[in-house]
Amino acid sequence: MTDLFNIKLVFTQIPQILAYLPVTLQLTAVAMVIGWGFGLVIALIKRRKIPVLSQLAAIFVSLIRGTPIIVQLYIAYFGIPIALQYINYYQGTSFNINGIPAIVFAMIALGLNQSAFDSEVIRAAIASVNKGEIEAGKSLGMSGFQVLRRVIFPEAMVVALPSLGNSLISLVKGTSLAFTCSVVEMTAEAKIIGGYNYRFFEAYCTLAIIYWAMTFLIEKIFYLLERKFSVPEKAPKLQPFDTAQEVNMV
Repeated sequence: MTDLFNIKLVFTQIPQILAYLPVTLQLTAVAMVIGWGFGLVIALIKRRKIPVLSQLAAIFVSLIRGTPIIVQLYIAYFGIPIALQYINYYQGTSFNINGIPAIVFAMIALGLNQSAFDSEVIRAAIASVNKGEIEAGKSLGMSGFQVLRRVIFPEAMVVALPSLGNSLISLVKGTSLAFTCSVVEMTAEAKIIGGYNYRFFEAYCTLAIIYWAMTFLIEKIFYLLERKFSVPEKAPKLQPFDTAQEVNMV
């Protein structure tokens, strides 16, 4: 019965799986940048209701949010090479499709998926900014970009941080599906280890511990960021105004 579960193996396999942590972090970092950058663009397009672009953005968000991430990974992995083949054939280009690393397809799929969800978070955060403060910025002679950078972004960031933190945690866990694009990251390595020693349960327990530690660290980081950028609920008390003292000073 003792051979059914080897708890020692759960912890001794951690270094072997952690060897592929840089791949997971690379996937997370690039997809996060794509998600936040493209998500901001989508949010601004939808907020300003730019003709045609706002409709296309709405369709994109609905499509991404309405389909599983694993399906999007497969579409990116098989669809992008097909699209490049068409471009090579009809445009006379010579893209080296076989030379594209598989991780690029996973980054694109994860980044676009992230952008659809982050765009709604960012749009809601921007909408929460007091319109009076925006008008005050314009009345001071600020340009639209200056108002965006100095007034809207700082306040919207405070509102968006908790949701963006949750979105980042989902992204970290979503990288575990990158093996569908032939990317060997931590989950793929756990599958390989389990296939080698037939200890799949121990391998996945090891993987669960690592992902839990990563998400716990992200939660703490965003908690500190929220505390740093949050606005105090109570204004500091002002000292009472002493009229007699002012008269004596005069």
